[in-house]
Amino acid sequence: MLGITMIMDVLGFLWIIPAVLAVEEVLMDSTTATAELGWTIHPAAGWEEVSGYDEHMTTIRTYQVCNVFDGSQNNWVRTRHIRRRGAQRIHVQMKFSVRDCGSIPNVPGSCKETFNLYFYESDADAATRTSPPWMENPWTKVDTIAADESFSQVDLGGRIMKINSEVRSFGPVSRRGFYLAFQDYGACMSLIAVRVFYRKCPAVVLNGAAFPETLSGAESTSLVVARGVCVPNGEEVDVPIRLYCNGDGEWMVPIGGCTCKAGFEGVENGTACRACISGFFKATQGDHECLPCPINSRTTNEGATNCVCRNGFYRTDSDPAQMPCTTIPSAPRGVISIVNETSLRLRWTAPQEGGGRDDVVYNVICKSCGGGRGGCTRCGDNVRFEPRQLGLTEADVRISDLLAHTRYTFEVQAVNGVSDLSPYSPQYAAVNITTNQAVPPAVSHSSPGPTSPTELILDYELPVLMRKSQAEFNSSLFRSQTNTADIRGLKPGTIYVFQVRARTVAGFGRYSGKMYFQTMTEEEYNSSIQEKLPLIIGSASGGVVFIIAITVFIIICRSRRTTERPENTEYTEKLQYTSGHLSPGVKIYIDPFTYEDPNEAIREFAKEIEFPCVKIEQVIGAGEFGEVCSEAGFLSEASIMGQFDHPNIIRLEGVVTKSNPVMILTEFMENGSLDSFLRQNDGQFTVIQLVGMLRGIAAGMKYLCDMNYVHRDLAARNILVNSNLVSKVSDFGLSRFLEDDASDPTYTSALCCSPNKSSDFTLPARPRNDQGGKIPIRWTAPEAIQYRKFTSSSDAWSYGIVMWEVMSYGERPYWDMSNQDVINAIEQDYRLPPPMDCPSALHQLMLDCWQKDRNNRPKFSQTVSTLDKMIRNPASLKAMTPLSSSVHLALLDRSPPDFSSFTTVDEWLDAIKMSQYKEYFTNEGFNSFSVVSQMTMDDILRVGVTLAGHQKKIFNSVQSMRAQMNQITSVEV
Repeated sequence: MLGITMIMDVLGFLWIIPAVLAVEEVLMDSTTATAELGWTIHPAAGWEEVSGYDEHMTTIRTYQVCNVFDGSQNNWVRTRHIRRRGAQRIHVQMKFSVRDCGSIPNVPGSCKETFNLYFYESDADAATRTSPPWMENPWTKVDTIAADESFSQVDLGGRIMKINSEVRSFGPVSRRGFYLAFQDYGACMSLIAVRVFYRKCPAVVLNGAAFPETLSGAESTSLVVARGVCVPNGEEVDVPIRLYCNGDGEWMVPIGGCTCKAGFEGVENGTACRACISGFFKATQGDHECLPCPINSRTTNEGATNCVCRNGFYRTDSDPAQMPCTTIPSAPRGVISIVNETSLRLRWTAPQEGGGRDDVVYNVICKSCGGGRGGCTRCGDNVRFEPRQLGLTEADVRISDLLAHTRYTFEVQAVNGVSDLSPYSPQYAAVNITTNQAVPPAVSHSSPGPTSPTELILDYELPVLMRKSQAEFNSSLFRSQTNTADIRGLKPGTIYVFQVRARTVAGFGRYSGKMYFQTMTEEEYNSSIQEKLPLIIGSASGGVVFIIAITVFIIICRSRRTTERPENTEYTEKLQYTSGHLSPGVKIYIDPFTYEDPNEAIREFAKEIEFPCVKIEQVIGAGEFGEVCSEAGFLSEASIMGQFDHPNIIRLEGVVTKSNPVMILTEFMENGSLDSFLRQNDGQFTVIQLVGMLRGIAAGMKYLCDMNYVHRDLAARNILVNSNLVSKVSDFGLSRFLEDDASDPTYTSALCCSPNKSSDFTLPARPRNDQGGKIPIRWTAPEAIQYRKFTSSSDAWSYGIVMWEVMSYGERPYWDMSNQDVINAIEQDYRLPPPMDCPSALHQLMLDCWQKDRNNRPKFSQTVSTLDKMIRNPASLKAMTPLSSSVHLALLDRSPPDFSSFTTVDEWLDAIKMSQYKEYFTNEGFNSFSVVSQMTMDDILRVGVTLAGHQKKIFNSVQSMRAQMNQITSVEV
């Protein structure tokens, strides 16, 4: 009978199993015999083979016996040898009739109405009339068979025969075959039919999986496991799929299942998986149906797992596959500016088109338009934006600390989640203003020629703040009509904070940066005649510069994070005293290794933060040095960082040393290390943006150089980038504390490099005293490798390598060359060639940094000045220098690869590091070199390459391929 069976398996899945009949395989059926059965009888006077009729009145051969009047009956009839055919449990169906002993006149008490069923296993048909013996052992008894009904009535002179049907089973059987035997011990009966069979579970497809035909087990309670196989284009769900076949040939206890994989949907009640038709897609595995492509997207073939956005539309990685493709927003509307001296407020209206997204935010780009032919340049970091400059959610921003009497252009950009995917710049509305006067609102997309009126300074304002326990308190305010202020009445042994701003006819300008000074203690005062700190305040080009005049000597101030100094500490002896031979106001770096107790340096230069104040919300990475450095060595990094205060140096927030784990807390740099950031954003920045990053790094290194600090490990991996793309120098010492571990791919401590070594670093040396530590071979100057001579000039060499890393978007310097090959090449005056699309001015600056004579390398102050000139004059960055015109020999020939060395377009894409576009090329039919060589920029955009840098790289390689093919054609002609 057909039906539906529902079974909840161990995983909680509800299976719906069609209840199909078990399959029966017949081994023997006496009703099909067309001649005598020829079974063996014992004794001869017992069973008798006769012709008879079944219930359908069909002629059949039967065996009958009726010796009820003879006592002690023991009549056997044995079948022929029956082959098992792999079955483990055998079923026997018997049809028979039995005479009711009560209907037989004068029947003795030995009359029976039952008989016995036996079986005997044998590998071959070897039975005889006497073997096996006619007894229960060696025969195995299956059961005693009794009739449900016996016949005794007579109708119209004949008996009415009542046929009984019984089924018995036995097992396990293991030999190749067996015999059946029927024993009569005093009945009047007829054995009408015998059918021998075994059962098996049928082949079936259930829940996306196909199960083979499976034999039932040896026992009636046996469960035989069957492994299922997913239908084509189906995939397993979590666990191996299996069903169990019971002793009656029925499937039960289902476990696991299959669902159609991505790009396919279930049909025919889940028995097949069909590919999504064109225009439909299925993003993930499951039993759900294919969905139509969302708006602005399409599929290129059947079985699609996602729909490709049409040209000009995009989808981010976080957008669900069923979300429509969106585009960039239009420009903001109605920008209104309100100028108040050197402050400004901008308001605008949301763009008319949001690109189909609701995540539109705004960026405000500030450009200062001074006089001269240089045009407008990006504003410096001194300009303040409230609440922020980038990612504004409200159409309102307040801008302050602008320069007086200066023309500015502000571009208000509208961006959304897909703006970064578009090859085009964000849409914006621009407004032009001049500080110190109210101008009517003006919205424009162009900038008129800027002017720079002469400033007349009326006086200076000098607020003096006293610092105590990391807090700054107002102390007094001084005004001076000259650029000199005489500050009296200062407390001994106290840290003061000074700032100054100039007032013109238009109002006050911006404050200068904070300067920190510490007055002498009473003991120091008694040994000097100093009672005041004269401050000379100078003004130039709208900016304010501090100059400290020193009569006898002055105590150099500590960093802005210095805590209040305890009395009689070792720091009193470590204070740096200077006289007129040093630049006035210069702060000198103090080596924490000069302290006998490293913890004293920590207390002097770093702020202690209580552990309960630290909340770790997310682990964003694991430090490679934390497990191999001693605690003192680890905290020395904080002692160094705590002395620095510069926008391009990583800022120390504090340390946790009074509880475990010991921590160094720094400002959060959202974009991580510069080398990884560049590799993740290959080709997405303009040259000016890259130069801006380099300028920030150079400014940070200039600050360190002025502090008499040598970094020794300047590399892109040790530059961190924040959300505003500001680059900051980091890693002040940890890399020098590594153990000698040759497994480190960046640092090693072998005395000299073996050509077989792949490590990037060499030379054992101890930190800071140049007697030990790890040296980064690919970033280190020759004299530092050979003689351990580390200076700011060796840092300049490293800076040149950083420039190369930035312009190549994080490519590995010297590629796969060994360290020894790098050293040999540099000794032979080979230098790295310019990266692709690198301006000649930048590569020339790199070559200057790689001068063999360290005295000829540029100072960081010169490098900052050079980069500033490039930023002010972008035209200087357009010239590209061929490799052959370099003053120094190019290290390697990095010309485009010869396409003839590749057999497929995929191999070519791998070679130019554009393998992510393989499927795009295939889907659009660009699958041969003859077709690819004819691609235009429009074709590259149509394929789906949206990043400008990637477009240029592919287009340049295509042009090279076309030139090579033309050359081959010319040679053949």
